[in-house]
Amino acid sequence: MYKKELQQLNFDEKEADIYLALLELGEANIEQIAKKSSIKRTTVYHVIESLKEKGYIEMSKVGKKTLYYALNPKKIGETLEEKKLVFEKIMPGLLSITNNIEKKPKIRYFEGKEGIREIYKDTLRYHDQETLVWTTEDVLEYFDVDWLWDYYVVKRVKSKIWQRTIAPDVEYAKELGGLDTKHLREMRFCSKEQFPMYVDVTLYGGRFVGIMSFKDGLGLIIESEGIYKTLKSIFEMNWLMLEK
Repeated sequence: MYKKELQQLNFDEKEADIYLALLELGEANIEQIAKKSSIKRTTVYHVIESLKEKGYIEMSKVGKKTLYYALNPKKIGETLEEKKLVFEKIMPGLLSITNNIEKKPKIRYFEGKEGIREIYKDTLRYHDQETLVWTTEDVLEYFDVDWLWDYYVVKRVKSKIWQRTIAPDVEYAKELGGLDTKHLREMRFCSKEQFPMYVDVTLYGGRFVGIMSFKDGLGLIIESEGIYKTLKSIFEMNWLMLEK
């Protein structure tokens, strides 16, 4: 009786058995405690020490005998109340640590074409928003362009995700400019020679940065509001400097 309840109050199984045994016995020696609780004497010694440290039992000397007794059960409530007050005192600090942890960048890594596809798919989770993209011509040589047109662009348009893209001034990219309205996209071009780009960087969802190296077959997603906002500011600066 009450064993399970005590285990919910910071007692392990043997501690609960011995505490309950002492409540019934009053004062008792190790042998009596072992018999009453059905726990080996050698184990009782260790458990007694643990209960003493927690403040639930005390010992007394009667001649040469060492006796143990359980403190009033109210002591458990007092101890729990003290712990509650300590917890309430430190809770604001714990929450501030938690907030700092949440603000730390989270990074996921992806490999191969399939992994890069997963990054593209992740950008599709944020409907009716805008993505900002620096792109590279490496996508033409090292990735599946057909998949981009047949799957990704179709899904993006369906999800009403507008895209602004800064691309190298290669002929293929310029030809795509004629499809901007249909593809919910606006493109501006920078000099391939002056400002070569070797990876695709996509800003989306208000806090995500997707980075894809098509040649290396790897990519990552960084989740960080601070990094996102900084790169967005750089993108907007680039955007304003480039001709329509």
